[in-house]
Amino acid sequence: MRPVHFAGSFIVSFCFFALALALALAVHSAEPDEFDLKRYSTPHQGEAKTVLDGFIDKTNLSERELSQRGDAYFFLGRFKESASDYNAMSELNPSLEDSHWRRGIAWYYAGDFKNAAGQFERYHSFDNVDRENGIWRYFSQVRAYGDKRAQEDLLKYEKDDRAPFPLLYQFFAGKVTSEEILNNINKADISDEERSKQLFYAELYIGLNHAVHEEPKQAIPHLQQAVANKWGPISGYGPHYMWQVGRVQLERLMTEANAE
Repeated sequence: MRPVHFAGSFIVSFCFFALALALALAVHSAEPDEFDLKRYSTPHQGEAKTVLDGFIDKTNLSERELSQRGDAYFFLGRFKESASDYNAMSELNPSLEDSHWRRGIAWYYAGDFKNAAGQFERYHSFDNVDRENGIWRYFSQVRAYGDKRAQEDLLKYEKDDRAPFPLLYQFFAGKVTSEEILNNINKADISDEERSKQLFYAELYIGLNHAVHEEPKQAIPHLQQAVANKWGPISGYGPHYMWQVGRVQLERLMTEANAE
């Protein structure tokens, strides 16, 4: 989601984000010859555990502290606890009720798909441009109601959005293929940084779509590309959070695959 909306709603913990950013820079200094999930997960899990340790004896947390702890829970895959903290934030600050997209994602991963869909529907009233929100609402509806209803009920957008989301949204509407999206980005006359950014989001959401449809073998390669992408984890709060979503989803899929 777009970081500007996060900044307008509540305060990001500078210390937590700065440490996560430093870890991301260190981890992403070079591409691995073979994908090693521990290389990406271990530093972030360690930082999230450090954050949680700081809240062991604290009560009556502020909105900012709930935000920090909710993020830490999510990065550790503790989704119900993350959703609980995000929900408590909205109780302290009712202005977050429509805009709190992180709560929607936490509800989704906690298996509360109807509440997740409702959150993304409310966010659409807050921002009717951001197609990334529409994708999450689609994911939630797939899990709550099935693929047919989710596609028929896609949120409508009329205004322009940042690339590659207009093209990605056509993918979820069944109008373009994932191969066409990736080829379009690779052939586009854009800067290397912009290409990396667009490929991050494309690989992430193509991979998440396969995960939603319970296709782990197809999902894993795309999510590996998203997690190995150097732009995502160092490009502001919103992209960093979505990189963490990709990492957590990939970790779940690879753990399940290794257990079979």
